[in-house]
Formats: sequence, structure tokens, C-alpha cells
Amino acid sequence: MPELNDNINKVGTGFAAFLSPPGPEVIRFTVGQPDFATPTKVVDSAKAALDRGETAYTRTQGSPELCDAVSTHLAKHSIEIDSNNIVVAPGCKQAVLYAMMATLNPDDEVLLLAPAWPSYDGMLKLIGAVPIHVPVKRDDYHPDFAALEAAITSKTKAIMLNSPNNPTGAVYRPEEIERLVALAVKHDLWIIDDMIYATLVWADYGYTSPTQFAGGKERTITVGGWSKGWAMTGWRLGWIGGSEAVANAVKKVNASAATHVATFLMPAAITALSLEAETQMMADSFKERCEVIYQLLDDLPGITVPKPEGAFYALCDITATGMTDIEFANRALEEAQVQLIPGSLMEGGEGFVRISYATSMENIREGVRRLSEWLSNL
Repeated sequence: MPELNDNINKVGTGFAAFLSPPGPEVIRFTVGQPDFATPTKVVDSAKAALDRGETAYTRTQGSPELCDAVSTHLAKHSIEIDSNNIVVAPGCKQAVLYAMMATLNPDDEVLLLAPAWPSYDGMLKLIGAVPIHVPVKRDDYHPDFAALEAAITSKTKAIMLNSPNNPTGAVYRPEEIERLVALAVKHDLWIIDDMIYATLVWADYGYTSPTQFAGGKERTITVGGWSKGWAMTGWRLGWIGGSEAVANAVKKVNASAATHVATFLMPAAITALSLEAETQMMADSFKERCEVIYQLLDDLPGITVPKPEGAFYALCDITATGMTDIEFANRALEEAQVQLIPGSLMEGGEGFVRISYATSMENIREGVRRLSEWLSNL
């Protein structure tokens, strides 16, 4: 028999083992998915496009109208990218992979602020690049610049950013983004900026794009999408934009990999970017849940948790319980009927558990009550 690609065996399965739906009696703090329905106007727009027969091939990078809408949306975040240099991809995850494929060669090293979303590690290994996990500061999950500088070698080619962050909930301050850009300029690195949670910020400062600082625009590849802020996870729509050279490379990748996203979804994606009240309602709800779950988690015995600053995750340090994160997650499921993500599924996440508060306030209160009762009785 012929052999498989050697890189496949290097790729883990991420959170899969702890995402299997348990029984209805279990409170799930695992799934990073808004618990809202996709806004009706978006759904109706897709239906109308189907009724109009928009089911044939169209422009590979996405319709001109859609790329214009993405460019306009990015401008609201002070990101100036010409619509000709934007490509709509089958999900933000695919957009991240496109960015890596367009810029990296085998054995190139990429800095990940650890613990990082595990798909980054898997994508890099799939294309033969090397993930370098650099621990963030444990007290607030913000970048450790001394550790980043020490991790750079002659093979370092890029740094991966995700702010607001999954799994930590951290939102990097503008001065930190400026320092990261300066680091990238100094060492001539690409910056892949995953802004998928940019609309979900609870800190008193917003999402900050690396493109705003000297030397940042020409080396930053901006990726994002509709999944989190618009409750459109299953629609598989993402964007990627950058310089003309980057965009042309990504267009080649997309033409070979996917041709384009579903034609009838393009008008719906435009509609989504025009919404304000619906997306603000969702963001306000997650901010309220953040306040509640943080206060509840902060009272748990043996648990240390910095206040989340964005997205809908809280990363809890459970080392004081004396359990490993795997043991903690398994026992929480079996004994407290609460499902969590153990941090050691991500390199650098040992001793942590990730909690997603993208669930109802009722589930938040009941789930943390169960954890409190379980921990108090150990």
C-alpha cells in the first residue's frame, strides 16, 4: 500500500475528545459557538438569492459587492484594504490556512502565543512549517515580549495573533500590538492577524489591528469572518486581505482549493455586515454573561481566573486543586456533570481549563454552582 503524507501523523485532533455531546443532564462549557440563531435578515437574503437562481460559478475571490462590503467593514476597525485585495474563503479557519500557505515554506517557524487555539498548530504542521509555542504571562495572558524575542531564530518567518483570544479571553492593548509590530519589523516577520472575535471586546479599549502602526500594514495579513459576531458558524464564511502580492497569492490558493464560497451566500454575507442592532444585542448579552461568570468563577476554591477581556472564554488556572487539567475535566464531567476543555490539549495549556460562556445565563449559574459544590466536597 502507498503511504500517507508524513505530516498527517504530526497533527493532533484538538478539542475533539472533549466536544462529544454528553447527556442532557450535563452543562456544556465547551462549544465556542454563539447560542443565537443567525439573524433573520441574513437567512432571508440567502433564500432570496436561491430563489433568484444564484447557484452558478461566480468570481473566485467573491463578488465585487461582497469584497466592497468587507473592505468597508474593515475600515470601521481602521484597517484599510482595497477590495481587490480581499478574498472570501470557506470560513475564517480556511482563511488562516490560506495565509500560511501563501507565506510559509517547509521548516519555516511561526510564533504562537501559547496556549493558542490548537488548529493553528495543526495547520502549520500540515504544510510542513514549525509552530513555536511561546508562553504568555500567566497573570493576565498578555504577551511576554522577552520570551518572544528569545524564541526568534534565523528560521522564524511569522507571528500569529488572535486578539480577542481563544482560549484565554485576553485582548491585547494597543501599546502591545505596537510592540509586536516593532518586533516583526525588526526581524522581518509576517503577521497573521486573526480578528474573528473583534466585535466581542469587553475591555475599555477595542480590538487593535497591527496595520495601524509603522511597518505593520505591508506585513500584516488580516483574517476574520462571520462565524462569531453574527452567529453564522455553520455558514463557513471568512475573509482574508493584505497587500496586492499577498492577495494575488491567496487568489491562486483559493482557485485551486475551493474556487469560491457558495454563490447564494454572498448576498447574505453582505446583509450581515450591514446589521448593527442584531450584532450589538449579541455582544451586549455576551458581555453581561462575562461579568456574571467571572464573579462566580472567581469565588471557586482552588481556581484562579483573570477577568476575560473579550470573545466568550475564560481560562482557569486549576493547579491549586492538585489535579491535572485532564483529571479535572474528566472528574468535573463524571462527578459534577459539567463539561470543560482541558488546557493540555493545547501546548502550553497544562494546568488550565477553558470555559466557554456562549451558553444561557441559566446554564452559567447552574454549571458554576455544580463546580462549586463539587470542589467544596473534595
